[in-house]
Amino acid sequence: MITTEVATKLVLTEHHDGVLTITINRPAQRNAISREVAVQMAAAVEQLDADPTLSVGVLTGAGGTFSAGMDLKAFANGQTPILPGRGFGGLTQAVVRKPLIAAVEGWALGGGFEMALACDLIVAAYDARFGLPEVKRGLIAGEGGVIRLPKRIPYHVALKMLFTGEPISAIDAKQYGLVSDLAATGTALAAAQELAARIASNAPLALTKVKQILRETQSLNDTDAFAQQSKDAHTLLDTEDAHEGALAFAEKRAPVWRGR
Repeated sequence: MITTEVATKLVLTEHHDGVLTITINRPAQRNAISREVAVQMAAAVEQLDADPTLSVGVLTGAGGTFSAGMDLKAFANGQTPILPGRGFGGLTQAVVRKPLIAAVEGWALGGGFEMALACDLIVAAYDARFGLPEVKRGLIAGEGGVIRLPKRIPYHVALKMLFTGEPISAIDAKQYGLVSDLAATGTALAAAQELAARIASNAPLALTKVKQILRETQSLNDTDAFAQQSKDAHTLLDTEDAHEGALAFAEKRAPVWRGR
């Protein structure tokens, strides 16, 4: 078991048994996203995808808040936390190859919520809240809120959130299917890390292939989607991991993945 930690002023990363925990570290500012946070976030996500010893990422915020969204003071001074090709926080438009889980305590607001929507799964504390208040400021949730939220929860519920700018509770978000798991207050990160560990026990090539196929087929009809999936999935058949998975099953032991 190897645990390493690399700390920066604004973003913390911790590598533990194939899981990279990424922590937005501005608790005094409710983890509001400045440009420098976005740059460091982008670097952390790149680390997740580039490091062959990592299989899953967990994104969270320090101090009991996931993220209050854009740092408005920095924005007023001419900074933008939207990076070309990567979006808000270096995440909302990025193509992340490996599974990424949001661990949400407290508030996930505006761009903070959009960062959570950019993750594959959301684990939230029972008292967490999600909101897109942009219309109250003359803006729209343009970094994934308008596009992704109606695909994740019932359409009219999403529009009510987008039109009113009013938040919903984690309990309601779980009921609508937005949140995959609920956890006691203060334990969302631990719950997300436990889920990440279960995911990381699976074949890394297969995990990234699931995400690739999802990206490539969501807008296709069934015929085209199956054709694309067949082409993508076929590449796994001759991998060492595919043979190891079958052999481990036959020998009734845990597989040893090599990522190739």
